[in-house]
Amino acid sequence: MTPPVDITKDHNPLRSPLDKRLPRIAGPCSVVLFGVTGDLARKKLMPAIYDLFHRGLLPPGFSLVGFARRDWEDQDFMQIVKDAVRERARTGFDEKVWTNLADGIRFVPGTFDDPKAFELLATTLKELEETRGTEGNAAFYLSIPPGSFAQVCEQLEAAGLTEPKGDAWRRVVIEKPFGHDLESARELNDIVEGVFPADSIFRIDHYLGKETVQNILAFRFANEMFEPIWNANHVDHVQITMAEDIGIGGRAGYYDGIGAARDVIQNHLLQLLALTAMEQPLSFDAKDLRAEKEKVLAAVKLPGDLAAATARGQYAEGWQGAEKVPGFLAEEGIDPQSQTETYAAVKLGINTRRWAGVPFYLRTGKRLGKRVTEIAVVFKNAATPFDANQTEELGRNAVVIRVQPDEGVTMRFGSKVPGSNSFEVRDVTMDFGYGSAFTDSSPEAYERLILDVLLGDPPLFPRHEEVELSWRILDPIEQFWAEQECQPEQYESGTWGPRTSDDMMARDGRVWRMP
Repeated sequence: MTPPVDITKDHNPLRSPLDKRLPRIAGPCSVVLFGVTGDLARKKLMPAIYDLFHRGLLPPGFSLVGFARRDWEDQDFMQIVKDAVRERARTGFDEKVWTNLADGIRFVPGTFDDPKAFELLATTLKELEETRGTEGNAAFYLSIPPGSFAQVCEQLEAAGLTEPKGDAWRRVVIEKPFGHDLESARELNDIVEGVFPADSIFRIDHYLGKETVQNILAFRFANEMFEPIWNANHVDHVQITMAEDIGIGGRAGYYDGIGAARDVIQNHLLQLLALTAMEQPLSFDAKDLRAEKEKVLAAVKLPGDLAAATARGQYAEGWQGAEKVPGFLAEEGIDPQSQTETYAAVKLGINTRRWAGVPFYLRTGKRLGKRVTEIAVVFKNAATPFDANQTEELGRNAVVIRVQPDEGVTMRFGSKVPGSNSFEVRDVTMDFGYGSAFTDSSPEAYERLILDVLLGDPPLFPRHEEVELSWRILDPIEQFWAEQECQPEQYESGTWGPRTSDDMMARDGRVWRMP
């Protein structure tokens, strides 16, 4: 008699890998969430796990284990998760779905320095293996300060939780920041890789889970019309912007001393630069994709004059819409003498044949004009037969990839003004929006990334080589700023940053694009 086919594991032998009609579903497993009392867990991680469960992408026996220094029972943690799900779940709250998920929710009280708490965690995971059928598979999500990574990893190892038995797997998920400079990043990597194998470590940069970020690859390599002009022969410069209209909120303890460049440029914006500038990979497997990104980061060249090629600022009080908001130095928990920047802009070059001579301008800031993240590829002026007065309202052609919030792509090009007696040309735009082009709403980035962790699918996760290359780029800039020992330039909240940032562009005969 032929034995029954097991279709509950990661690999389904009844399904052809060419069949795209059915989504990939995670196999039996538990997720252990450290840092369950933090904003990230409540606002992003718990709702994302529920949404995956609601969409049928997690197995019926899936289990969620919370770990925190709280005197809670399982039902107390369940209520925390339920409240987070009710408030923020993308797929809407369904009582039947929630009941099924809640059956696998557990809580382990304890501190990171308490070996008995980790022994209790091991006992809990063993009980879930027997009662929920998790088969000993577990992912440990460290949504905690980086300073605690080493202690938690060592405790997991001491409790025997890092070594799987048989065919089971154990994985660890690390939230950014991955260190605060190259040296600390290397130390962190040594600690984590001393406990978990390299292919079991998932460094999460949630930007890489966004559909529009992944669409950069489709946009470039699935369309013949763009790749031939995606080079220094045709591109004048590239602008990558991540602007926020909020201040630091309650993150003073984390943000002061870190700043905008370490918080955003080192990871998010350099990853966007790598995807924009990389060569076509042999495949979209993790090894090939990461190799091309690393080549770009290794080829990044800093300008000789960092004073002229960088800018930094702090938001001052001002108006954010109709609300009067305080300046950074007046925020609760911030040292009035703090030299931490809330705005950073840098000019970088890429020393490859494709991009030789093309500057890449990266900027990020808080309390700016609006919330937006975009990549603008701005092309050179065309040699045209038109008179200057016919094209005085014509700018440069551009392709703008909108990462958030209005996800899509805009193309800007010149068109004749209808009805004009003279041949007048001005800019027009052609727009593609995810919301109008597709019936399905885009999943949250954390949904995609958590599912990839549970599937063991690593292409969207940077490995330590990418992290270290990014710090090699940023460290000299941070060192230069530290040597200046001067206060970042103040800029009014609700504007687009300090004057020095505009001056940086003006020296090159360019201006920042208005998103």
